[in-house]
Amino acid sequence: MPDTEKMARQDIRMTKPLTVLKSIGPKLVPFFKTVAIFFVLFGREEKDNCVFCCVAKILPIISLILFVFLHGMNLTEYYRYSRRILIGLIFSCAGDILLVWKDSYFEAGILMFAVAQICYARAFGWKPFNPYALAVFAAIGAAIYSILSPSLNGILSYLVAIYISLICIMGWRAVARVRFFDDLVTWTKLCGCAGSILFMISDITIAINKFVMPLPFHHQIIMLTYYAAQLGITLSVVDSQVDVILQPNLE
Repeated sequence: MPDTEKMARQDIRMTKPLTVLKSIGPKLVPFFKTVAIFFVLFGREEKDNCVFCCVAKILPIISLILFVFLHGMNLTEYYRYSRRILIGLIFSCAGDILLVWKDSYFEAGILMFAVAQICYARAFGWKPFNPYALAVFAAIGAAIYSILSPSLNGILSYLVAIYISLICIMGWRAVARVRFFDDLVTWTKLCGCAGSILFMISDITIAINKFVMPLPFHHQIIMLTYYAAQLGITLSVVDSQVDVILQPNLE
């Protein structure tokens, strides 16, 4: 990267946090309000097969979908990243709906979230490769599956293995795109990185609680980390157009 381009990139990154609250803060108000409503109504437990619970559960994700639209959306290359995050949020919303009726649609809910992980991983891109992060996430995925596998049977054995692979790939790509010693001021990439890790924590908690043993406060842990994860990933769209302009070949 030429020095002038690198300096321009750093200037953009440094000035962004100074105005972020004014520019995007009001757009996040519906998200925080709907999260608060969900925890007031269903903070202790989530009711299965309940339409009202389903609506309360998906409202924060719908708020994030609206945030992506309000931040800007069209079919040009500059909004490719935003489109992929948007599609991931939509599939996450569908997964949330199906998991309210998890006795009948648990496998379908897993599939919806699997598609969401693919969308997020594609948004994060495949460069830089970062084999060290890949090795770490591969080890994490293998360890998680080894814990869960004795309790799995039938199609769930394959679905859970595929899902663990996909979410670890998503986490790897989110971490790999942050050059910690070069562009630490890229706060939106850090948000996506933190969001991906929180997403993994949320899903690991679900899996252990469902297949291995009951966990205390599992509902609160799952939903807090899940909403925080989706918020972090959504915030990563804020300066994604800048990356396309300054690094058009980064994919």
